[in-house]
Amino acid sequence: MRNPNSESPLKYLDPVTVSRLKNMEMRARLVVEGFITGLHRSPYHGFSVEFAEHRLYNPGDALRHVDWKVYAKTDRYYVKQYEEETNLHHYIVLDTSASMQYRHAGQLSKLEYSIYLAAALHFLMIQQRDATGLLSFDSEIRTFLRPRSTMRYLREILIQLERLENINSAENYTATARSLHQIAERLRRRSLIVVLSDLMDETDTHDDIVRALQHLRHRGHEVLLFRILEKETEALFHLPDRPMILRDMESGAEIALNPGQLRQAYSKKMESISSRLQRQCRKHSVDYVELDTGIAYDTALMAYLNKRKTLH
Repeated sequence: MRNPNSESPLKYLDPVTVSRLKNMEMRARLVVEGFITGLHRSPYHGFSVEFAEHRLYNPGDALRHVDWKVYAKTDRYYVKQYEEETNLHHYIVLDTSASMQYRHAGQLSKLEYSIYLAAALHFLMIQQRDATGLLSFDSEIRTFLRPRSTMRYLREILIQLERLENINSAENYTATARSLHQIAERLRRRSLIVVLSDLMDETDTHDDIVRALQHLRHRGHEVLLFRILEKETEALFHLPDRPMILRDMESGAEIALNPGQLRQAYSKKMESISSRLQRQCRKHSVDYVELDTGIAYDTALMAYLNKRKTLH
C-alpha cells in the first residue's frame, strides 16, 4: 500500500509524489482516490466514501429543492444538499508558524506536508457529505473560513491552501495555546476540530496547549490532533556527528554543539514530551496522532475516518 512506484492510485499516498503535482485539487483528489483504493484492498469495511452534492428525493421533501437538470439526465429525483443537512461540521486548524517551514532530508517541509494532508482531508470530508472549514494560525488566527459542504466552496478552501503554501512565515512565531483558546471562544456550533501542528512551542507551554485542547472539549467539540514532525532529526536527532550551529527558526537564537554528544539525551527528552502529550490528550478525550513528513498519508486519513465513525 505504500509503494510510491506503483502505477495505481496508491502511489499518490506518497508525500513526495504528491508534491510534484501542481494543482491543489488534483493533489487532494488523487490522495483520496489512492486511499480509497487502499481501503478496498484492506480488511477495513463500513466506511462511506461516496461523493454527492445531492441526495435522493424522499417523500415529503419540498419539490422546489428537486434538481430538475439532474432529473433530465438521470430520470431520477435528487434534491440539492444544503449545509444544514450535512452530518458533521469540521474545521481543519493549520499551524503556519515559522517552525513549520522546517525540512531536512525529506523533500517536503512540515507546512507543505500539512497543507497537502489538509487538502485531502477537506476533499474527503466533502465526499462524506460533511461541511468543512479552515482556520490557520501562527502567533494569532490568520484564516477563518466557516464550514460549507459543496465542491464550489471546497475549491475556495484549496485556493486558500495554495496561498498558505507560499506564505513567508519567517518572522511568525508559534502561539498554539492562545490561538486554540481563541478558536474555542469563536466556534459556537459543536464541531470536529482537526489540528495540524508541530507543537514546537517552548516545552514549558505544552501544559498550556493541553489546557487549550481541554477548552475545546469543554465547549463540546471533538478534537483530533495531528503532530507533524520530521522525525529523523526532530525526534531522533540524526544529524552528522560533527560540530555545527543550529538556529531556532522562530527566535533566531543559535547554539553550537555536536549532535552525537547530545543525541541520546535529546531523543529521550523528546520521547518523554511525546508520551506526556499522549497521556494528557487521552485524559481529556483528545485523539493524538504523530505523523512523520516522510510517511504516507493513509495513517492520517484512517485516523480521521475512525474518529468520524465514533461520532455516529
